[in-house]
Amino acid sequence: MHTHLYRGGLAGLLFGLVWLLGACLPVTPPPPLPSETPTLAPTATVTIQWFPPTPTRTPVSTLEASPTAQFHPQAGPELLVDDFSDPVHWVNGDVGRGTVSLAGNEISLALTQPKGYLYSYRDEPFLGDFYLEITASPGLCAGLDEYGLLLRYNSPWDFYRFSLSCNGQTRLDKLVGGTASSPQPWLASASIPSAAPSISRLGVWAAGDELRFFINGEFQFAVNDRGLSQGLVGVFVRSGGENAVTVSFSDLVISQIGP
Repeated sequence: MHTHLYRGGLAGLLFGLVWLLGACLPVTPPPPLPSETPTLAPTATVTIQWFPPTPTRTPVSTLEASPTAQFHPQAGPELLVDDFSDPVHWVNGDVGRGTVSLAGNEISLALTQPKGYLYSYRDEPFLGDFYLEITASPGLCAGLDEYGLLLRYNSPWDFYRFSLSCNGQTRLDKLVGGTASSPQPWLASASIPSAAPSISRLGVWAAGDELRFFINGEFQFAVNDRGLSQGLVGVFVRSGGENAVTVSFSDLVISQIGP
């Protein structure tokens, strides 16, 4: 009986010691469960690095093309197609500072006067709202020499003048009662060839006070301006220096404004 009690006490003592030592030892936590974060992090990093959402949705080409898409006119039925085969409607001839001539389905303006100005206009139709396109082909042209369109022309003192310079700029001038202003000052444009000879297709959309301007199908600028609501159309050249300037214009098409 004493032996049994001794063995039972010894077993209890050993169990107590093991329990005590176990309670004093540090507990090592089990390894954490695998997280999805390490797996997703490389994917997220790659997405941010290679496919940034803002540049992808609005690249530079989209930002440049957006105004053209927004403002490009819808042309309606044609009002006039002029291939410049008949000189009867255009002011032409030798005017001292240069020559205006119609030949080979073009109207050609040759300006010989240093820092001079030469123009011609069509005696009809008298236009209010319209969409117009014409091809301009400078032959001799450099620097700030200019060429382009006269719009809503009423007299030598009342008109708009849509200009292209031979160093790649464009602007809109306005004369009312002989007083000049620039609703759109000089604006650099990659659409304009900066060397001659060259060819450009000019476009003008006019509706009431709003006028929009295009070069080679690309939107350039728009203005809202009062004072000249209707008139004739014409062409011009202007010398910015001492050299002669020659520019030919062809394929004039005037249309109604579409819906």
